[in-house]
Amino acid sequence: MDPVIIVGAGPVGLTLALALARQEVPSVVLDEGPGKDEARLARTVVLREDSAALLERLTGLPVGQAGCRWAGWRSMRRKQVMREVSFDDSAPVHIAQHVLTGALRAALAGERLVRIAVNSRLDGIEQEPSGVTARTRGPEGTWWRGSYLVGCDGPRSTVRKLQDIRFPGRTAVERYAVAALRTELPWSEEALLHRVPPWRTSGPSAGEVTARPLPDGAWRLDWLLPPGKDLVTPELLVTRVRETLAGWTDGSTPPYELLDTGVHTVHHRLARRWRAGRVLLAGDAAHLLGALGTHGLDEGLRDADNLAWKLALAWHHGPHEALLDSYQTERRAVVAARLRAADQALPLLRGGGGLRSYVPGSARGHDALLAEGHLGHGVLGAPGAYADSPLAPRHLEGEVAVDTPVGAPVADVRVTAEDGSFVQLRERLGRGALLVLLIAPGTGVWDRKHWVTAGIMPRLAAAVAALPHPAELLVAESYPGAAAHTVLLIRPDGHLVTALGGVRPADLYAAAEATLGGPVTSEAEATAGSR
Repeated sequence: MDPVIIVGAGPVGLTLALALARQEVPSVVLDEGPGKDEARLARTVVLREDSAALLERLTGLPVGQAGCRWAGWRSMRRKQVMREVSFDDSAPVHIAQHVLTGALRAALAGERLVRIAVNSRLDGIEQEPSGVTARTRGPEGTWWRGSYLVGCDGPRSTVRKLQDIRFPGRTAVERYAVAALRTELPWSEEALLHRVPPWRTSGPSAGEVTARPLPDGAWRLDWLLPPGKDLVTPELLVTRVRETLAGWTDGSTPPYELLDTGVHTVHHRLARRWRAGRVLLAGDAAHLLGALGTHGLDEGLRDADNLAWKLALAWHHGPHEALLDSYQTERRAVVAARLRAADQALPLLRGGGGLRSYVPGSARGHDALLAEGHLGHGVLGAPGAYADSPLAPRHLEGEVAVDTPVGAPVADVRVTAEDGSFVQLRERLGRGALLVLLIAPGTGVWDRKHWVTAGIMPRLAAAVAALPHPAELLVAESYPGAAAHTVLLIRPDGHLVTALGGVRPADLYAAAEATLGGPVTSEAEATAGSR
């Protein structure tokens, strides 16, 4: 079968190629550039816990060491500290984008199932019931034949335009002046959000500045700019740097080395469709967001994680329209909800003045909203749940509640794998298999050979073996909110399908079949349905 064609060699496209390769699906990545990204410290990304874990699982690189894992977070308003947070291993990771793509390219260098075609700019797409053809121009210009094509080619996506997919939304929702510099600040490896700093109390915008640490004593500083299109001159940027550093220290500007500068403009847009036959969109080609501290790359990586196992199943087992359709349904709903939340919060947080500014506690409430986006919490930042997914099973008699809602990402508990080793649950994701997790207190203190043939294990093992898709049986001592002998069914991308009270083979089979979108469509049925 033909490989999957991935258009775009940014973090989302490269992540998708690696995720497909882990499930034995070949791909061709069409890179319109030379195969190496320009080093820009003013162009960085913040990765939440789940997306950082995804990249570590795919690349083998400790992402937190390549970037900077925040030791803490604080927010200030004028001279008052509004909130302080200390982190453990779940801290957000701040990393330069060229370092991230370099790690992904290094992981792909020895991958036999992935071919990266550099200097290959997409020029045309032709679809047929059995596949898709892409035409590229440039030194390597040629025709490429694929089973599916995924556009990961950014905000100005050629794939989206060739498929005539509308991309409505708002332009320049927020603008920031950006500077990357090396200096010493009064705090170490902590991110800071400073609203209305005391040295900026007049003008069209009282100001907001964010400081995020990078490795080797570097920092990225972002200043929220007032509405409009005023030119950000080098003189203005240097003035902002000097007054900000002086305000954070003893009143005099400490030594600093300016490494890079830029202007970051946030747009909010959402593609009408994410699928057109065998062509799909992911990342910035499908959505743009980023106001109030939210970051679009997290959502792009979640797109890749959601899509990879579905494409892999269709590639290995034949067309499965309901499963592929669910990609758009699930991911578009999550991003749309995040955009709505940001758009509703923007007037409240950026309007300024009015009675709201005099209401007791309003500043703290505003800070809590901003923190959600920056820290990856709440409606502005937490990973989305697929509660209303078309893949969700219906009417399971044995379903029970645990602390993880159906459709949400599961907790990363320690589990015993089939070979008897102890691993984190997250390490078993992304292999294309369903995961069945039995909660069995006490098993952690005994060798697996003593309990694998005892109690309910043989019956559960037989039920797992009979499922309509390969599944791995795991055992955990405990899971948040789960009673002993609870059985969890988990998707390959780590979202909970259902929790069952005990071994219920019929319910387990029905839930697994629903997760796959129902019975697999035959090639003949798919061809007939597309006419």
